[in-house]
Parts: sequence; structure tokens; C-alpha cells
Amino acid sequence: MPFVNVKLVDGVFTESEKHAMAAALTDVMVKFEGSEAFREVVWVLIEELHTDGWHIGGEPFRGPLSLMDSLGRSKAVYESIDGHPVTRPELAAAAPVIEK
Repeated sequence: MPFVNVKLVDGVFTESEKHAMAAALTDVMVKFEGSEAFREVVWVLIEELHTDGWHIGGEPFRGPLSLMDSLGRSKAVYESIDGHPVTRPELAAAAPVIEK
């Protein structure tokens, strides 16, 4: 039996949206299995976590502001990399850890 676990920020989606999400995820699992009989054994668990448990880039989650800050930091790091590293060691050399 497949078990799909979705973790969301508390209060973002309505109850009906969460039900629709679970139904759509079940449809995806049935599609990939290839048999309608599979539908009855797909389990979907949607967990909602309070915002104080979420962090992005090591910073507390503050909603859309956090997402925009994180995207800005990602863009700055991307733009600072010289070349196009394709392996983990190449990326580590191109964007080394910054000591704080």
C-alpha cells in the first residue's frame, strides 16, 4: 500500500482544498500503478504544522516574506557561482560554506 505524506503550514488550505488535494494525489498514484483497483489502498496523510516549526534557509518561516527572502538569497548565491558545476564537489568549490 502506498502512503503519501504531505506536510503543510497550518491554516493555508481549506478543508475542501485538502480533500481535493488528497483525491488528486490518489489519482496520480492510481495512474502510475495502472489499475483502478489500486485506488482503495492509497493512503494520503496531510499534516499541518504550526509556523514556528518551519524554517527556510535556517531562518524562521514568516509566510510570503520568507519565501521572497529565500529566493533573493538563492539568486545571489547562483549569480556568485563562476561556471556551471555539475557535481557536489564542483558546487562545494564554487560556493564554499561561509563561516559565520
